[in-house]
Amino acid sequence: MQDVNSIDSTKKAVSVPEIIIQKGDLLSIQIMSLSTQPEKSDVLYNLPMTGGSSGAGMTSSSGSSGSALNASGYLVDEEGNIMHHRLGVIHAEGLTKKQLADKIKKLLTEPVELLVNPTVIVKLTNFKVTMLGQVGGQGTIFIPSEKVTVLEAIGMAGGITDYGKKTGVKILREKNGQREIGLIDLASKDIFTSPYYYLSQNDVVIVEETNRRLNDTEQARVLQKISFAFTMVTIAATISNLFIKN
Repeated sequence: MQDVNSIDSTKKAVSVPEIIIQKGDLLSIQIMSLSTQPEKSDVLYNLPMTGGSSGAGMTSSSGSSGSALNASGYLVDEEGNIMHHRLGVIHAEGLTKKQLADKIKKLLTEPVELLVNPTVIVKLTNFKVTMLGQVGGQGTIFIPSEKVTVLEAIGMAGGITDYGKKTGVKILREKNGQREIGLIDLASKDIFTSPYYYLSQNDVVIVEETNRRLNDTEQARVLQKISFAFTMVTIAATISNLFIKN
């Protein structure tokens, strides 16, 4: 951040974007209530805790969605739905976590009160971003806190290499079913107001090569060609000398 000259110049309100549920998200849904009646127990509406692997899938056969559920939570399928084991198919794509929680709470209280004064907590359990290009370690990073900045993600990936371009980091993002590409300048204080400063789930961060790396690569190719040509000339001269001597 080369253009930051004082602490006051960077003091701005921090706005963390709300998570929007997407296809492929894995959701943890916890339901609690004040009911003391066994037939209205919140235990019936929560996934059972198992000792097996959290990634072991268990597909529900009820409903038309075919959305998978497992011990980790509910998977948002290709139609944007989850299959709750008691409430059935619920459309989740495009909603915030709070909107989905309110939707489930309404299903639990209307038109029939299934639970008394229920509380619903929705969490995203597979928040991840992918790091590519000139970083210390390329790959996918899972974020348990559901919140990460581009600076934190780059740090988790081992930082930018000596040949990484810091002034034009690309962010590939899917939003409302459309893919968009944003640019962020890590050398500017404006990074804090960029809509790409906080990453969204499934973002892909690409750090491209600098012109220096491209120039070095091109020079290496030229030197390689010169070396190859010199070798061929040497071989030709050696063969010519052998024929002359004979």
